[in-house]
Amino acid sequence: MMEVAYVCEWEKRPKSNHCPSIPLVCAWSCRNLIAFTTDLKNEEDEKDLSHMIHIIDTEHPWDVYSINSGHTEVISCLEWDQSGSRLLSADGDGQIKCWGMADHLVNSWQSTLGSAVEGDPIVALSWLHNGVKLALHVEKSGSTNFGEKFSRVKFSPSLTLFGGKPMEGWLAVTVSGLVTVSLLKPNGALLTASESLCRLRGRVALADIAFTGGGNIVVAATDGSSSSPVQFYKVCVSVVNEKCRIDTELLPSLFMRCTTDPVRRDKYPAVTHLKFLTRENSEQVLLCASSQMGSIVECWSLRKEGLPVNNIFQHRSPVVGEKQPMILKWRILSATNDLDRVSAVALPKLPISISNTDLKVASDTKFCPGLGLALAFHDGSIQILHRLSLHTMGVFYGSTSSGSTQRGGDEPAIKRQRAGGPTVHFKALQFSWTSLALVGVDNHGKLHMVRVSPSMGQMLDMNTLLRHLLFLLEYCMVTGYDWWDVLLHVQPSMVHSLVEKLHEEYMRQNQALQQVLSTRIVAVKASLCKLSSATAARACDFHAKLLLIAISSTLKSLLRPHLLNTPDKSPGDRLAEICAKNTDLDIDKVMINLKTEEFVLDASTLQSLQQLIQWVGDFVLYLLANLPNQGSIVRPGFGFLRDGPSLGMLREMMVVIRIWGLLKPGCLPIYTATSDNQDSMSLLFRLLTKLWLCSRDESHPQEPDENLIDECCLLPSQLLVPALDWLPINDGVICKLQSKHPLRLQFCKPYSLPGLNSSSQVEIFSRSPGSQRMDNLRCLHMGVCPTEDSKACTRCGCVTMLRSPNKTTAVKQWEQRWIKNCLCGGLWRRIPTTLS
Repeated sequence: MMEVAYVCEWEKRPKSNHCPSIPLVCAWSCRNLIAFTTDLKNEEDEKDLSHMIHIIDTEHPWDVYSINSGHTEVISCLEWDQSGSRLLSADGDGQIKCWGMADHLVNSWQSTLGSAVEGDPIVALSWLHNGVKLALHVEKSGSTNFGEKFSRVKFSPSLTLFGGKPMEGWLAVTVSGLVTVSLLKPNGALLTASESLCRLRGRVALADIAFTGGGNIVVAATDGSSSSPVQFYKVCVSVVNEKCRIDTELLPSLFMRCTTDPVRRDKYPAVTHLKFLTRENSEQVLLCASSQMGSIVECWSLRKEGLPVNNIFQHRSPVVGEKQPMILKWRILSATNDLDRVSAVALPKLPISISNTDLKVASDTKFCPGLGLALAFHDGSIQILHRLSLHTMGVFYGSTSSGSTQRGGDEPAIKRQRAGGPTVHFKALQFSWTSLALVGVDNHGKLHMVRVSPSMGQMLDMNTLLRHLLFLLEYCMVTGYDWWDVLLHVQPSMVHSLVEKLHEEYMRQNQALQQVLSTRIVAVKASLCKLSSATAARACDFHAKLLLIAISSTLKSLLRPHLLNTPDKSPGDRLAEICAKNTDLDIDKVMINLKTEEFVLDASTLQSLQQLIQWVGDFVLYLLANLPNQGSIVRPGFGFLRDGPSLGMLREMMVVIRIWGLLKPGCLPIYTATSDNQDSMSLLFRLLTKLWLCSRDESHPQEPDENLIDECCLLPSQLLVPALDWLPINDGVICKLQSKHPLRLQFCKPYSLPGLNSSSQVEIFSRSPGSQRMDNLRCLHMGVCPTEDSKACTRCGCVTMLRSPNKTTAVKQWEQRWIKNCLCGGLWRRIPTTLS
C-alpha cells in the first residue's frame, strides 16, 4: 500500500536534542515545494537549526535551501499560499514573516513583509481564502467533460476589494486567545488588527482555521485538556475607513466523547491534535486525545437539528407557514478504538466530493485518494484511516536501520520486531496535493517520502488503475497544480496508454478549454514520456513543440496591421489562414499572397531575433534529414511526422523568415551548404510542404511518398545537419523511483541521476564532457565551461542564463515569458556555474 520513495538526511550528522516540547512542522505546496523545520543542533559549528526553514523541490530533494529565518523562538507554523509561491512562518514569540522567491528561484528566498503580536506564541496560521474552490466528482470520472468532473463551487473570498477581487492577507491565533489579521493592500502596505476571540480570554493550546462559503472564518480552539470544551468562533474581517476590523461570535462547542465515557474518563487527559477535515469545510473536525501510553481519535460533524418544544406548547394550533425552530449541534460521526500514541496527523488536500454517490463510486472503483487521513505513531508506523468512518485503510510500518520494512495491513501488531534504541517516529506529516504521497520529518532530522497507492494496495486491473491516474492528471491540468506525485505511480509500461488516453480526453473538450490547456497537456505528456526509455524520444518532441509554439506566438505578435481600421483578423491569423489554403511548394509564391507591409520591422529587432530564427531553420532541417530514419518511435522527431498543426506552424515561420530576410539578410538562418548557388530555404520549404500535405488531414494521414524520402536522403549531402544539442537533460529523481526501491540521499550532496537507465542509454542523448552547453530558451551556445550564472527548470531540466545578454525590446518580450516559469510550467532553481 505504501513504500518509501526516498529518505533524505543531513550530510553532517547533527545531534538531536530530542526535546519533546519543540514542534516540527512541514508544509507541501501545490507546486511540489516542501518547507520544513527541525529541532537539531550541529555540534561542529554550533549552528542551531531549530530557527531555520528548509525548502526543497521534490524532484531535487538533495538541493536544500536553508533560510536563516530571523525568528528568535522556535517556528511553530508554516503555511503556503494558494499559488504555492509564498510562505508564511510564525514562531513562539508572536512573529509572523511572509517569504517570497527572490528572482522567482525556488532556492532563493527573502522576507519582505511581516507582522507581530509581541510575546504571544502563534498556535494557528492561515492565508485568507481567495474564493476559488473546486470539487472533484468521482461519480463523473467517466464523463467526457472536464467541467463535470471538476466543478467550480460557489465560494466567497474572506475579504474582497473593489470589483470583487479577493484581498490577500493572513490570519493567526495566539496562545492567549487573540486572533490577528494582516491585510496586503494593492499598494504594498500592510493593515494589521487584533481582537480577542471572546470576552473571557483563556489559554489556547491548539487551534485550527477553516472557511465558510459565505466568506466567514471559523476558528476551533482548545486549552489542551480533554475535559474542557472545544470552542468554535466565527470571525468576520472587514475594512472600515482604511482600517482593519475584526468581529467575533461564539458558535456551538463540544466535549470529546472519551471524557464522558466512564471507562476512558481519565485515560486520555490531553488534546494533542485538533484539525478541520478540510480548510473549506468548517462543519467537520478531527480531535485526538492522548496520554503517555496511547491515543484516541474522534471525528465530529455540525448538524442542524430541530429544537424540541415543551409539551405545554404542543397542543396549540400551528400558525400557517410556521416552521420548527432549528439549532446547530455537534454530533460525533465516528471514533477509533484505543490506539498507540499518535505523534502526527496529516489530512488529505484533494477536494473529493463526499456525497453518498461519490463515496459509493469511490468504494466500488477502489479510488481512495482524498478519502484517507494519515496518523503517525510513536512506534514509527503510519495508518491511513477513512476520513469519515475512521476505519483502517492501510498501514505502513516505517523503516528500520536495514531499510524499508513493509507488511500487510492484516498482520497482527504483536509480530512487529521493535529495533533497539530510540524509536524513529514522525513528528510532522503532510499529504501531497493529490494525496498520492506523504512527506514526514522524523525525530532524527531525516525527511522521508512515502508513496500512497491510489487503491490503498487493493488489487486493480490495469484499465481501472490507468483511469484513476488519468483522472488525477486531468485534475492537475485543470488546476495548474504540479503532477509530480502522480508520476510516482506510473510504471514505464503504462506511459504510452496514459499519453494516448490523455490526448483522447483533451480532444473531447470544447475549443476554448483546449486553447487554455494546449501547452499544459504537452508538458504533462513530456514528463510522462521521460519515465520510459521506449518513449524518451517523444519527450524531446514535446519539449520541441513547446518551444515551437512559444516562438511562433512571439514572432506573430510582432506583426502589426498596416492600417488602423483593419478587419477582425490580425496579421498572424491571416498568415495562418493563407498558409493553410495555399499548398504551393514555392515559398515565394506563397509570400506574394501576403501583405508584406504588415511584416516590416526595424533591422535591429530582426537581428536580435536571429537565434530564434536559427532554431526554426535548424529544426526544419533536422526533421527532414532524419525523415528516412524516423520509422522508429525511439528517435526524436517521430512525433512531428503526423503532426499536421506543428508542421503547418513551421511552414508559417519559414514564410515569415523569408519576408524578413528581404529586409535584413543578416537575420536569416545560416546553413552550411555544399553548393554556393543553392537556395536552402526554398529547398527546405518545398520538402516541408510535401510532408505537411501528407499529414494535414489528421483523420486520414498518409505515408510520405518515395520521392520525398529520396530527396530527404540527399539532404545531408547538400546541407550540414545540426546536432541535437538543444534538448534539455533532466537530472531529477523521478526517473529513479519507478523500481520502488528506496533511495537514500544526503542533503547538499548532488545525486548522480542520468535521464535514462544506463542499460537503455540511447546514443542520441549522450553528451560528451567537452560538448557545448546550451541556453535552451535563448537558443544560444554558452561554451564548454560557462561562466554565466544559470537557472534550470525543476521539471524538465531546461537551462537558461539568469541575466540577459541582449537588451533589445523584442528579446526582452521573449524573456519576460519565462521570468516566472519554464516552457513546461516548471519552477526555476539557480544552479552552480560548474553544473550548468
